[in-house]
Amino acid sequence: METVNIKINGVAVSAPKGSTILEAARLAHIDIPTLCFLKEINEIGACRICVVEVKGARSLVASCVYPVNEGMEVWTNTPKVVDSRKKTLQLILSNHNKRCLSCVRSGNCELQTLSKELGVDNESLYAGEMQHFTIDDSAAHMIRDNSKCILCRRCTAVCEQVQSVGVIGANERGFRTNISSPFGMGLGETSCVSCGQCIAVCPTGALAEKDAVGEVLAALADPDKHVVVQTAPSVRAALGEGFGLPIGTNVEGKMASALRRLGFAKVFDTDFAADLTIIEEANELLDRVSKGGTLPLITSCSPGWVKYCEHYFPDMIDNLSTCKSPQQMFGAMLKTYYAEKNHIDPKKIVSVSVMPCTAKKFEIGRDHQSAAGVPDVDIAITTRELVRMIERTGINFLELPDEEFDNPLGESTGASVIFGVSGGVMEAALRTAVWKLTGENPDSPIEFSEVRGMQGIKEASYDVAGLTVNVAVASGLKNAHDLLTKIKNGEANYQFVEIMGCPGGCINGGGQPIVDSKTRNFVDYRSLRAKALYDEDAGKVLRKSHDNPNIKKLYDEYLGTPGGHKAHETLHTKYVKRKIQ
Repeated sequence: METVNIKINGVAVSAPKGSTILEAARLAHIDIPTLCFLKEINEIGACRICVVEVKGARSLVASCVYPVNEGMEVWTNTPKVVDSRKKTLQLILSNHNKRCLSCVRSGNCELQTLSKELGVDNESLYAGEMQHFTIDDSAAHMIRDNSKCILCRRCTAVCEQVQSVGVIGANERGFRTNISSPFGMGLGETSCVSCGQCIAVCPTGALAEKDAVGEVLAALADPDKHVVVQTAPSVRAALGEGFGLPIGTNVEGKMASALRRLGFAKVFDTDFAADLTIIEEANELLDRVSKGGTLPLITSCSPGWVKYCEHYFPDMIDNLSTCKSPQQMFGAMLKTYYAEKNHIDPKKIVSVSVMPCTAKKFEIGRDHQSAAGVPDVDIAITTRELVRMIERTGINFLELPDEEFDNPLGESTGASVIFGVSGGVMEAALRTAVWKLTGENPDSPIEFSEVRGMQGIKEASYDVAGLTVNVAVASGLKNAHDLLTKIKNGEANYQFVEIMGCPGGCINGGGQPIVDSKTRNFVDYRSLRAKALYDEDAGKVLRKSHDNPNIKKLYDEYLGTPGGHKAHETLHTKYVKRKIQ
């Protein structure tokens, strides 16, 4: 690799050719502050917070886009640099809602952190006219408060470039510029897929999920309600970050302990329903293959992806698996099987889910998601909301003992826990599909490494019982768009496709703890979270969904055969074609 030699603050640095000053500074253990920059996503040098001095340059340069060259001398902390950053920050704050104490991002806001670091207080030197905005709460999953927007354009870049949706952008000009949807539409009127990736990259409190913590606490306080909670696989790999633990710490035991102390009647694991999903989905795949059904079969676990398909690829709806997502399957079993066994009126059950995904807030309101005549899931909260609920109720999370989930809907296999990672659903399904095709249940191999990893698109072929199974995995909707376009154009032939709406899968869901831009740009946080789930899978005694004894019992006692009449009416759903708006 060709390198160039430069000096940063008098320190000699050898950096790869083509690096920016920002990247080279990291090699010298120097952090240059940024607000708009997201590596490979929003490299526009717009906010001017990252300016530095370069010997020979006529003015300060934006380090996030300025390339290094041989012999360059850079200074990142001169009075001129610091003064420029402070003035820029003061100008940003002059048109910013500074009610920080009540902001959902207080204490975890990049603007707030930068103000503290640069010694800039709330009283701006540039007081004057401020814009006034109406809060947009038209979407099921989030709110937009443009009084807190700093026009960094991270959200628009992610929406357009990463998710290929593009329903938000810069409108008006000059001082009146604002980020919103076309023609003054509310976000809920657009083709937004509720993925929440815009929230995840926002440096301030301008974007936030709709908070349902109060609704959950009210249900818990109602003596006439039986309140039950389920937690998604990837929540355990990220929840600890909300309490200062390192990225990738698995806090499954403390999470179950905290939920029990919050007052839930039962604390169950969505992983159980992930195992159930695999049984139904593998059966559906083999049924389509043997009977000439619509192929490739495409997974339906990610509600953001499903809504994207309905809007942007409506002609491929028949390819979607009819299986409900694990969240909805769990809710369905809770209000049918569990309710019957425990003689509880489903109308008295409040089904709460803790999800890494803001799109789950939209999914619970979809049609055909009410197996017992009432919604399968009543309230969906994000990982971030659970952090706030634990803090609000005074539970000392770090001191909690490890506890287990309740049964019978809490037992799961290793196959189910990897649902939280891109490629995990595919790998779990292959473990069961191989068994169904061969009639054997080998101890190994059960790991399909070809579908693992953080690549946007992964492909593999497997020869099983004389049948060649071509599979593909995509995460992030831009990658989904590219993969589906290849399929439509006849450039690829697959039998089974997994698509996750968020890059990397649920571990990087729009409802997970906020990862600041410095970490996003320079730390592989997605792989760290993924490792926690793969490690749990590797440590499980049971690693294939069809080996889960409580899944077997569920079919014996209640559902009958996989894909049968009762299973279909309880665990499967329908989709609709939607317009692009």
